[in-house]
Amino acid sequence: MEYENRYRVAQSSKLDCLLFDLDDTLYPYSAGIAAAVGQNIKDYMVEKLGIDKSKITELGNLLYKNYGTTMAGLRAIGYDFDYDEYHSFVHGRLPYENLKPDPVLRSLLLGLPLRKIIFTNADKVHAVKALSRLGLEDCFEGIICFETLNPTHKNTVSDDEDDIEFVGSTATTTTNTNNNNSGTQIFDIIGHFAQTNPDLASLPKTPIVCKPSEFAIERALQIANINPQRTLFFEDSVRNIQAGKRVGLHTVLVGSSQRVKGADFALESIHNIREAIPYLWEADRKSEVGYSGKVAVETSVTA
Repeated sequence: MEYENRYRVAQSSKLDCLLFDLDDTLYPYSAGIAAAVGQNIKDYMVEKLGIDKSKITELGNLLYKNYGTTMAGLRAIGYDFDYDEYHSFVHGRLPYENLKPDPVLRSLLLGLPLRKIIFTNADKVHAVKALSRLGLEDCFEGIICFETLNPTHKNTVSDDEDDIEFVGSTATTTTNTNNNNSGTQIFDIIGHFAQTNPDLASLPKTPIVCKPSEFAIERALQIANINPQRTLFFEDSVRNIQAGKRVGLHTVLVGSSQRVKGADFALESIHNIREAIPYLWEADRKSEVGYSGKVAVETSVTA
């Protein structure tokens, strides 16, 4: 009965767009890319930002939890760095050889009579390389990536409405002593959360726009001219799924067969999509809404 209810939701929604996360969604976590990214981020924090190695794990966890990505958190607490350099360091040494062509997924995607768009927090170089390795580079209308949502690569925190504000803007600071940010103030987030009752409202905000911010998702939908009520959002992240649900998207959690709050469907693997949501392949289904204009993406991968 539960499945039938979700199936009716899919049918009644007249879906015409599929929005896909990339990493650990279009390929499994077991590929080892996520683990390598995590290690490279830690190395960057030590080698490039001069952060004490003993603080890396705790600091990284706090930044990821409170800001969506470690990168967004680093910028929030006061570290200044070049975004392209960061992405080059973090993604430049990944084991891309672990990603193999996936003809089964390629066939599934090409057989879907719907718009298909990538939405990733990663940069465009990584997204294009990963899709190429998977043999999926011509399966999507376009890519919404880091550069799409952060086109000006802002290096200062402001009160502009385009800034994400997860928890506030007022911050107490401690003096930074690393060479890469001499003269700047670094917010002591570890010390902040070591307090008995840490005030979330006093956390600084980040200039970086990224999932799971609802603003980031809404901005991506606006850029791609997507109607959330007619879109299925595929993600491996529970918090991204829940944020997507809050902005009106239909949601599919990938990587687990256990459906969580906020997920309309749950797939152990993206390869299970046809068995779980066969309605998407009905031959007589046609997109009933034509949006004007082209998808404004940073990098097009249209065939």
